[in-house]
Amino acid sequence: MLRVGLLGAGRIGKVHAQTIAAHPGSRLSAVSDALPEAAQALAGAFGASVRGTDEIVADPDIDVVLIATPTDTHSDLIEAATAAGKPVLCEKPVDLSLARARACQVAAAATGQPVMIGFNRRFDPNFSALKAAMQADEIGKTELLSITSFDPAPPPVSYVKVSGGLFRDMMIHDFDMANFLMGGLPQTITAQGAALVDPAIGAAGDVDTAVVTLSYADGRLAVIKNSRRAAYGYDQRVEVLGAKGLLQVRNMLENTVVRSTAEGVTGAKPTWFFLERYMSAYQAPVRWLRVAPWRWQILIHDGQGLAQLEGSMGGIV
Repeated sequence: MLRVGLLGAGRIGKVHAQTIAAHPGSRLSAVSDALPEAAQALAGAFGASVRGTDEIVADPDIDVVLIATPTDTHSDLIEAATAAGKPVLCEKPVDLSLARARACQVAAAATGQPVMIGFNRRFDPNFSALKAAMQADEIGKTELLSITSFDPAPPPVSYVKVSGGLFRDMMIHDFDMANFLMGGLPQTITAQGAALVDPAIGAAGDVDTAVVTLSYADGRLAVIKNSRRAAYGYDQRVEVLGAKGLLQVRNMLENTVVRSTAEGVTGAKPTWFFLERYMSAYQAPVRWLRVAPWRWQILIHDGQGLAQLEGSMGGIV
């Protein structure tokens, strides 16, 4: 039985707690949070104890530490947990500072403990199937990748100010998807962005609408489109054009009913937000905790867990 110590009892921490509890090979042993009442509520729901962060990290009975705290705490917690001999699963990104993230990479690697970064969309069954089709050469050599990621509504400006902005908070997932599907890192990155949805986001120094073009050493291209607003729901689509055809991942809809009448043909809207769309993908990284650590994916010691941050920093112009 894998005993997991959870740092962070917020929205994502709750998702991870449910996943840990649902897996027959893992148990939520302890929870910590800056808000004691949040930690108590989550721990009580799953039969875990409430502990301080330092206690969880140092406890020899904790097998794995899962970090779901605010981003500005990630590097320090990764270093503390790995120094204590604990494998780590950490929410993205490692840090908002690339220099600090690289220092964390060096420190964690020196301990020999694996650190997996939670870029969960790789584990979405639709994107996994798309990747498998590419590897099976179903459409020949890839020529153009297009990723569309539109949120249904912008976050509060208070969140924008501390999140790292659209590139490091939102598009970072799409950089990871591009790396995953294209099988490597881009040679060049160009970006354009604007504050078209909410002027307050622009006043906070961020953009809410952006287009990024990635070019690869072999000539392949990728385009990523992000917006903080799509009135119809959470728009998550991927297209891959190859020499022999096209692969697509379409939106997941609220339901599959299609209404055909004299007035026209209508269907359901996309699911509203990321928890509905990617719940199965959130569950997968926790399942990976049961796999031998040297087989974990998206590790920081080999650079995979930092490549997305490097790409997102390249997109800040």
